[in-house]
Amino acid sequence: MQFIDKVKVHLKAGNGGDGIVAFRREKYVPLGGPAGGDGGNGGSIVFVADTNKSTLLDQRFHRSIKAENGERGKTKGMFGASAEDVIVKVPVGTIVKDLADERVLADLTADGQREVICQGGKGGRGNRHFATSRNTAPEHAELGTSGEERDVEIELKLLADVGLVGLPSVGKSTLLSVVSAARPEIADYPFTTLTPQLGMVKVDNTFSFVMADLPGLIEGAAEGKGLGHDFLKHIERCRLLVHVLDMGHEDPIQDYEVINRELADYPGKLSERIQLILCNKMDEEGAEEKLQAFREKYPDREVFPASTLINEGTEALLWRIKQLLPEIPLYPLYDTELSVEKKVFRYDPEEEKEFAIFREGEHLWRLESEKLLRRMDRLDLHQEEDALRFARLLRNMGIEEALRQEGCQNGDEVYIGDFAFDFVEED
Repeated sequence: MQFIDKVKVHLKAGNGGDGIVAFRREKYVPLGGPAGGDGGNGGSIVFVADTNKSTLLDQRFHRSIKAENGERGKTKGMFGASAEDVIVKVPVGTIVKDLADERVLADLTADGQREVICQGGKGGRGNRHFATSRNTAPEHAELGTSGEERDVEIELKLLADVGLVGLPSVGKSTLLSVVSAARPEIADYPFTTLTPQLGMVKVDNTFSFVMADLPGLIEGAAEGKGLGHDFLKHIERCRLLVHVLDMGHEDPIQDYEVINRELADYPGKLSERIQLILCNKMDEEGAEEKLQAFREKYPDREVFPASTLINEGTEALLWRIKQLLPEIPLYPLYDTELSVEKKVFRYDPEEEKEFAIFREGEHLWRLESEKLLRRMDRLDLHQEEDALRFARLLRNMGIEEALRQEGCQNGDEVYIGDFAFDFVEED
């Protein structure tokens, strides 16, 4: 299967169905009264983490996802049907970002976790809701609100407890193949591993963990050279790193320092991870001398000599991982102080902006008001009753008086969003 770990998708939730204007006209129901039903809610777009998914291949071929609209209300006070939500299954470890402002809308880290990415519109109320003692036959019904629409970037950052790092062809894939049931491609040339491989490693009957074999790093990877960020982003979630060194290389110490510089330069705080050093290919000529030189230069590092090709020396490494992992907390991908800003936006009346007025020309004005736009979404301004409601909104919110004080004159054009109206001074 082709490994896809990043894709951009356009999402559109369904609109709410309109409420309707209707009246009861049954033969034996005197003075019938209003009976317009409510519209149904539009379908939402919901992302669900699924352990059976390992790639974003499905989303690559579905670049536009749209939910159905709710049905209009019906006569006799009956509701229109609500549309079903669209369920998008993605691998565990998927992050969803809003492309407009880079907000993180969801971080799906647990199997079955559900996040509403685009909320469906609410259905409008029928005219039966607007009957009063003074208006027993209202001709007004609400429109359904629009469903949320946004462009998002879906990115997979693998969930693994232990990540293998090191230069190309140092034996990472071989290590994964001998300690787990994973079968990554292994060959004696650079960049054999082009896509991440996961393996479940069982230490004993009581403890197991997920190990990730990732494409080899090269110098400059943090700036995007080679596989660059495509590799580094997949170890952001790893709690512990195993740094594999090839003791058959000319200078393993230099190799070690190159990789650690790249980890330090990457913005994901990778250099803070605990590292265990696996000195591989100890059967090579001169390996013992190089191992001793490494220990002398870095006496505080935990070093495990091994020959992964014959599965020698790996058991001590696995037991040490078993000791360390339960003590290492999960690393947050985002700073705690930023987490509030990165949550999915939900309407909060206390944070709602009232209005702002801007002069665009001699007789042209622009009005900005989140509150007014939200209420206009319910009105059919082609209907006389709704047009009167809009005029009352302008007056009750103080917009009419504010326009007058800013210098707006009779006949000036005022627009808000896609709607424009003429400012009229009452006699």
